[in-house]
Amino acid sequence: MADDSSRKRKVRGRKIRSDRSMKEGRRAKKELARKAPARERNGDSPLSDPEDVVPEPFVETDAVATLRRRITGWLEADQPVHLIGPTGCGKTALALSAAAQRDRPVVWLNGDEAVDTAALVGDHAGGERYTEDDRFVSGVSKQTEIVRERWVDNPLSVAVREGATLVYNEFSRSDPAAHNVLLSVFEEGVLERPGKRGADRTIDVRPEFRAILTSNDVEYAGVHRQQDALLDRFVGVHVDYYDAETEREIVKSHVDLADADVERIVEVMRSLRDELDLVVGTRAAITAAKGLAVFAGNGENGEFSDELLADVFMDVLVPKIAGEGPEDVSQLRTRIAESL
Repeated sequence: MADDSSRKRKVRGRKIRSDRSMKEGRRAKKELARKAPARERNGDSPLSDPEDVVPEPFVETDAVATLRRRITGWLEADQPVHLIGPTGCGKTALALSAAAQRDRPVVWLNGDEAVDTAALVGDHAGGERYTEDDRFVSGVSKQTEIVRERWVDNPLSVAVREGATLVYNEFSRSDPAAHNVLLSVFEEGVLERPGKRGADRTIDVRPEFRAILTSNDVEYAGVHRQQDALLDRFVGVHVDYYDAETEREIVKSHVDLADADVERIVEVMRSLRDELDLVVGTRAAITAAKGLAVFAGNGENGEFSDELLADVFMDVLVPKIAGEGPEDVSQLRTRIAESL
């Protein structure tokens, strides 16, 4: 009997050691997963490789290169850069190009009315429920159900933790109250995450972290005036429409048209930009060129007819006066015809 009892104790001892070993292994795996970078444990991480964010196509003339050097210079000086300018002038492409030049991971964030603090830093994404089996005592099984809240980091948390370049597009379209968390990021180098409990409520900002923000001018609809305390921590770089040569190169990079046709499209658009009380950006010239390439081939003399040009320019620009009276539409048609 004694020998049999001893044998059972030895078997049970091996079982206990085996169970403990398995639990320690599972615990170690969870710890490794918790400490892994976000891009390794989260398949939809906002982190992007710098070479993947370079706009395609991207035209680099002397004017573009000069402006980008100003941006990257301020980033090297550890200053957040706020690009401000009219819609359609190329702010976003410029921001992404400057971010890619840093050769650091890039995090993209697009601003709108729905962006709040949680959308920036993270939030609880439901509960995580699992059952733990306790079989330490032979023949006895004890199950414990554990519910744990699951926290998901959003773009700002990922960017500051990984030392990435944050490209915050349409920054001024978000509610200024959502940006209170940025004050401590740029001033104290600490990100506080409201709603997060425990020792990791805050994240120390890695020294490699940088931010590039883009905003339309304040007179645009849907744009919020941001708090002065935050704007005071930015360097503002005004981005205007490029020179005629750069605009021609940009349009040519998007569509296969003869140089003479591209030159005329850009010339007319720049003329309308000066004459109309409308936003006539480089994007409008690209859209018009794409339309002309589809609707007709080059004429006998290598040029499009004035009638076709007027129709295309009207189609591109008339949405900007949607909801206004027929007199405004007629006046727009007349101004386009005069520019041609």
